[in-house]
Amino acid sequence: MKCIVNVTEAWGIGLGNELIVSIRADLKRFRELTTGKTVVLGRKTLAGFPGGRPLKNRRNIVLTRDEAAQIEGADIVHNETELFSLLKELPTDEIMVIGGESVYRMLLPYCDEVLLTRTYGSYEADRFFPNLDELPGWSVTEEEPVLEENGVTFQYLTYRNNAPKALEADV
Repeated sequence: MKCIVNVTEAWGIGLGNELIVSIRADLKRFRELTTGKTVVLGRKTLAGFPGGRPLKNRRNIVLTRDEAAQIEGADIVHNETELFSLLKELPTDEIMVIGGESVYRMLLPYCDEVLLTRTYGSYEADRFFPNLDELPGWSVTEEEPVLEENGVTFQYLTYRNNAPKALEADV
């Protein structure tokens, strides 16, 4: 299982339920890396998508505490146990965790990789991704050149988890 995320230098990922910065090249990369896969996300992240609808050409699994939630085109789960029972049936390399903050924090220990876009500069945030540089067992395995788009500087990095937890262990 992998996470895909765009973080600021301070590991910020969102402000007011919106992306902090929108980079066309990064959105294209996100689409390419997630199309055809299963994406796991929270209800608030889904609400931030165009029309609040699930992503096309992907299986969307949405975590929500709302027992009455119905989202056309998405599988709904209400807790970690329900989520893991769905995920353990899938090839782990086909699962992409796409946010938000609480979903990342819940699933990060089970991920073997984080496909990270680091956006350079000072940006305000109220949602954060765990600082992988401070977490034991995580290390950068790939680092691409720094890029720039419309005055925004960013870089693609791949972090690897040396000891991801098995999904089955907690079901």
